[in-house]
Amino acid sequence: MLSEPRSGRLAAWGNALLAGLVSPDDAVLAIVGEDAVHRVEGLPGESGPVGLTLALGRLRSLGASGLRVALPAPGHPLGLSGPPEFNARALEAEEAVICDGAALGLVPEVYEAGPEGDVHVEVVWHCLGVREAPPADVPSLGEAERELAEALRDATEVLSRLDVAASGPVAEAAIHAYRARAERGREVLAPGYPPRAVRVLELAQRVGLLISVAYERGHGGAVSASEMVARASALRPVERTARRAQVAAYNSVVEGRE
Repeated sequence: MLSEPRSGRLAAWGNALLAGLVSPDDAVLAIVGEDAVHRVEGLPGESGPVGLTLALGRLRSLGASGLRVALPAPGHPLGLSGPPEFNARALEAEEAVICDGAALGLVPEVYEAGPEGDVHVEVVWHCLGVREAPPADVPSLGEAERELAEALRDATEVLSRLDVAASGPVAEAAIHAYRARAERGREVLAPGYPPRAVRVLELAQRVGLLISVAYERGHGGAVSASEMVARASALRPVERTARRAQVAAYNSVVEGRE
């Protein structure tokens, strides 16, 4: 939850490119990020994998006018619209990108090689057919912001009572990493996104930090079975709300046009 999903980068900068707000080179550079290379496989009209620049141009020619994010989890097909085969693949990857205006979706497959600290990462986006239907359970930006604020308040109260959100080496390291990442570049989205979307995404990432710290600390002070249940019950809805908020932020420019 804390790290920016690859589907988010692809959708955000792909939308900026489709709107003519950034160059293809700048869009691809932002999408790839710290990975070595991204390719797209299964694109209509292509016999093999192609680079992102060609793929985004081809999607535009196929009718794609925008890109949406899906961040599904077991029992929660967030942002998906089917068919079952695509949903299953997206659920396995825990993310996907859906084309608006073209019945196509992209699911990433990540390949890593090399020792720790020098890992070579390649990503293959599998292009598959999707059902043209409203995405599942995606809130508006306003709804997402309200839900996120309420969920954060409730979860903080419960986690503080159970002493699982307290500071410590793991928590301090996670917070330091988050702040360092934020300072490297405040542009968490891409040109063309409204300020409210940026605000919602940043809040969702801060909530993701809280969840990550709580999980990494194990059961924290929750030593009884009932306390462990209460801890899990507090984390599940806030994690779900944070994912919904992320999807709402990434999809806001497409929703706004509609």
